[in-house]
Amino acid sequence: MSALRWGRGAAGLGWALWPAGRPILLPEEGALGGIWGYRRSSSASLCEQDRRRDWGHAELLEVLEARVRQLQADHVSEVTTKQVVVAGIPEAGDSQPPKKAQVGDDGAALGLNGRWAQRLDEDKHVMQKRKQQLDAKRKQRAEQQARKQQLRVEPQLLSEQLADRLQRWEHSTPRSPWKDQLARLLQEAPKRLSHAEEHGPVNRVSRMRHEGQQQRLLAFLECCVLVDQLPLAHHVLVTEHSKSRQKGVLTLPMYNTVLLGWARKGSFKELVYVFFMMKDAGLAPDLLSYAAALQCMGRLNQDASTIQRCLKKMAQDGLQLEELFTSLRLYKEDKAALLRAVHKAEPTFIPPQPFVPSSQVNTSPLLREIYDKRKTLQELRARWEAELCVALRQTKASEARAARKGRPSLFPYLCLLSEEEFAQLLLQTLQALSSQGESLLSLAQQLGLRIFNRHVVQRKLLSDEVQALQQRYFKYLRLLASDTQETVDCLPRQYWEALGAPEAPHEQPWPFPVLVQLGKQLAEVLVQTVKMPDHLAQRQGTCRLIPVLYHVYSFRSFRQIGILKPHPAFMQLLETAALRTMTFEAAEVPMLCPPLPWTSPHSGAFLLSPTKLMRSMEGTMQHQRLLEGCPPTELHGALDALTQLGNCAWRVNGRVLDLVLTLFTNKGCPRLGVPAPASEAPRPPECRLPANASPERKTELRRELARCLKMAREMHSLWTDALYRLSLAQHLRHSVFWLPHNMDFRGRTYPCPPHFNHLGSDLARALLEFAQGRPLGSHGLDWLKIHLVNLTGLKKRETLQARLAFADEMMEDILDSADQPMMGRKWWMEADEPWQALACCMEIARAVRAPNPAAHISHFPVHQDGSCNGLQHYAALGRDSAGAVSVNLVPSDLPQDVYSSVAAQVEVFRRQDAERGVQVAQVLEGFISRKVVKQTVMTVVYGVTRYGGRLQIEKRLRELSDFPQEFVWQASHYLVRQVFNSLQEMFSGTRAIQHWLAESARLIAHTGFAVEWVTPLGIPVIQPYHQDSKVLISGGIQSLTFSNSGDTSQKPNTLKQKNGFPPNFIHSLDSSHMMLTALHCYRKGLTFVSVHDCFWTHAADVAIMNQVCREQFVRLHSQPILHDLSRFLVERFCSGSRSTDVQITKLLDMLLSVPKTGTFNLEQVKHSTYFFS
Repeated sequence: MSALRWGRGAAGLGWALWPAGRPILLPEEGALGGIWGYRRSSSASLCEQDRRRDWGHAELLEVLEARVRQLQADHVSEVTTKQVVVAGIPEAGDSQPPKKAQVGDDGAALGLNGRWAQRLDEDKHVMQKRKQQLDAKRKQRAEQQARKQQLRVEPQLLSEQLADRLQRWEHSTPRSPWKDQLARLLQEAPKRLSHAEEHGPVNRVSRMRHEGQQQRLLAFLECCVLVDQLPLAHHVLVTEHSKSRQKGVLTLPMYNTVLLGWARKGSFKELVYVFFMMKDAGLAPDLLSYAAALQCMGRLNQDASTIQRCLKKMAQDGLQLEELFTSLRLYKEDKAALLRAVHKAEPTFIPPQPFVPSSQVNTSPLLREIYDKRKTLQELRARWEAELCVALRQTKASEARAARKGRPSLFPYLCLLSEEEFAQLLLQTLQALSSQGESLLSLAQQLGLRIFNRHVVQRKLLSDEVQALQQRYFKYLRLLASDTQETVDCLPRQYWEALGAPEAPHEQPWPFPVLVQLGKQLAEVLVQTVKMPDHLAQRQGTCRLIPVLYHVYSFRSFRQIGILKPHPAFMQLLETAALRTMTFEAAEVPMLCPPLPWTSPHSGAFLLSPTKLMRSMEGTMQHQRLLEGCPPTELHGALDALTQLGNCAWRVNGRVLDLVLTLFTNKGCPRLGVPAPASEAPRPPECRLPANASPERKTELRRELARCLKMAREMHSLWTDALYRLSLAQHLRHSVFWLPHNMDFRGRTYPCPPHFNHLGSDLARALLEFAQGRPLGSHGLDWLKIHLVNLTGLKKRETLQARLAFADEMMEDILDSADQPMMGRKWWMEADEPWQALACCMEIARAVRAPNPAAHISHFPVHQDGSCNGLQHYAALGRDSAGAVSVNLVPSDLPQDVYSSVAAQVEVFRRQDAERGVQVAQVLEGFISRKVVKQTVMTVVYGVTRYGGRLQIEKRLRELSDFPQEFVWQASHYLVRQVFNSLQEMFSGTRAIQHWLAESARLIAHTGFAVEWVTPLGIPVIQPYHQDSKVLISGGIQSLTFSNSGDTSQKPNTLKQKNGFPPNFIHSLDSSHMMLTALHCYRKGLTFVSVHDCFWTHAADVAIMNQVCREQFVRLHSQPILHDLSRFLVERFCSGSRSTDVQITKLLDMLLSVPKTGTFNLEQVKHSTYFFS
């Protein structure tokens, strides 16, 4: 009976016991009937209600009187009672209440007593019966609830034959041993599935969805095992197995994860249950399955015959015993138990062997002196950390309850780190927030990635990997430190592989939605937990606690997004406390030891932190699949080039750093690229508009406010970036460090540490120099002078000899800049790249003042930059003679400037139109310059559209103060058209190749595929442009929806595939040229690094690098690149059963119509002085 019914019954009895005469409604009989009596009377007429009220009152008094006599009769022989007076029972109509028995009439009394006693006995019997029924129902519900809460162990098999076999075995007496069941299951294991069966549906969309489900479930099971929640993992596996046979969700690694967990606990029964489920699912055991069974036998000290049967079956499946110790990631105790089992069967077997890194914390003295507020902040942080730990425990308990219902949750992920580690991570995130806040999605993604990286490092520490890596790495360092012939004959990757130890399996990344969901959950804990006293925000404040973080919505790029924004009082507290320590993730800072050589798509760079060979958007797996499916030898060129770039040792230029720090701490100097703090941003107008202000005035004020806020955000972003860079530079001032590299999907290389590297601005590059110095030699000083003039941008159209002469003429200003950079004539400040120019002035001053300049040890990097490198590759591809001349592929006395050539051609067109009376052409007279067209010419080769080019030219025209601004829009339209016409005329071969590439990509996308190709160095490339897929993570303070354009289950984005192919293909060629140059420079003993098409080396080695650079460009373009591309695309997209399709026919025709090439002789490049200069 429900609680509601009991409640009303009890209330009815309470009403009945009120004093007589109160106007209440009574039940007809008994407390249990009160509800139904009340309901029936509630619908009667008022007269009928009064009548029933009187009867009920009288009957109740009679019942009570009889009950009193009955109770007294149980104890005494005679009953004497006073008359019970019924007060005020009115008559209603003809109805009379039943007459009361008169006291004193013994017979009547006895009759009354017997009749009501019988009635009460019947009621009592009914009550007992109802109570028994209620107790039975309660007990049944409790048992059902307990069964729901109980974790399932015994599997529910879908095969009736297997289920009957398990049941018969479970209930047979005596039972055969578990080991016999296991041996029989292994003997009867199905054959290995085909690739198609193993990977689920053939349909690409369905397969991608299945993969997402599988990744989440596998990650959940692994985390459960890691945090000692094995029964929960088994329960979820049993639950999913009972319902997912048709869905194909469960995979062999999921069963293996639980198998390994039971094996570590020595639970043979549960282990056999999992093998029953594997057989039921039609899955054959693999190496890890056998390892689990064997180590369980080792822990339970099983006899040799059982182990021999297991090893024999493993050999029949084509699995080698040695692979158990070389191909699997196992803990030390796992290997010991496994070895114990193997030794029982093969006593003479000898296996391999098994490390502890330190966290990197950056301490920076950039910030100001210690204030009193620092103590307040420390106290708050201590309190926040304790409160966060409590909140995290509550969150973990909540997620555990969700997991017990048999579905994956965040519970195991929250167990990977301790509450203290999570709390410290959240407080670091809070301290790094800008005053403008950060989007919840971005913050969630960062938190999820940090947790994954820390989990990977901890997992390596718990395994045997570290000790083996340590021994191998020390041997590798001895090679790098030696100058023997071995270092020349053997590349670092080859030497590393020769050291022998097998690579550990790479860590599978968590699905992107899991990363975001985990980060979002932690961010919400941070928002809800961290609070500070009100008096820190206002002087008259109280001790009331207010949130430190607020969740607000804001518009960014016309989209409304959720932002976590810190309270201004907290930002003021941080600024006043002036903390001197900044904490970075280990993978965000340069390495203090040489990086690991790249040996595979997932092994290289940092010693412990996971790093991708090919960087891509989070959640995008297509690039990794391509790399893993590529033959290992095909990637050797890229792997060795990345290793070579990462092996360059660096140091900080201390003199330049001191000058920059002086400016930075004195509110910056934007003219020199030292950002000012956001406090220097223009303030929005503070005056309040009158109530009758016009709409135009209100709009103007809103625009001004938006402009000021935008500028403040940009200034804060630049200032923070500089703060990170300068803090790291100060931290590494007296250290030698390395910058590990990886590449993007086109093969272009980038340093992994994002904050401090040589790919940054002029300021960032000036702070770095080579750690290894080289004597200048006979021509090194000349190259330093030429490099300085190049940095000034003053003699771009002059010969190298003229630039050298100019440097000699300006030697007095150069030396003055080196000696008195801030107090002298400041010649260096007028350069295009002022900080690099200043660093070069200092190096030249040291060299010319040395007793022997040729013997001066120089650490300064000298650059050689390609002359519009994209057009150089196009001209070489098309053997375009006219284009080759314009981009310095042909030897000439003076450097050719393609931007000036295009500007001259545009001026010819303008003059012709002006003569015909075109107004805009007449207005543009005298305004067409190299600067106006340069950006558009530079980016046309990389796929800029006419719309984008028009915006670039419009920006340049608005910078001209004397140009009539009313003609800007019309003039930019006119000029972009003429720039494209000029390029068409000057680079006809280039435009033909661009058109062929773009149209091929468009037709490929129409067939439903993304464009793929292979670079000349063997790197597989696929364009990650697809229709956006929406992913929703609901609940909490905000539901997050994010788009994923790299989802391969979606159709390709035709426009992006078409526009992206020409520039991406050229980028893949310039990266191939750079990698070839890097590898050949290594063979010649040169230090070499690059910034895409800008190559760096020591001043003494510039001539050698120039020779290598030209030779490798010729070698690269001597290959039939376009024909190889055509052949690959035809084979990839036009072969097979679909070759008769109309779309495929069009595509085939396009791919076979490779553009014809011209007559340019590539050998001329070797003699072109200004090809790279």
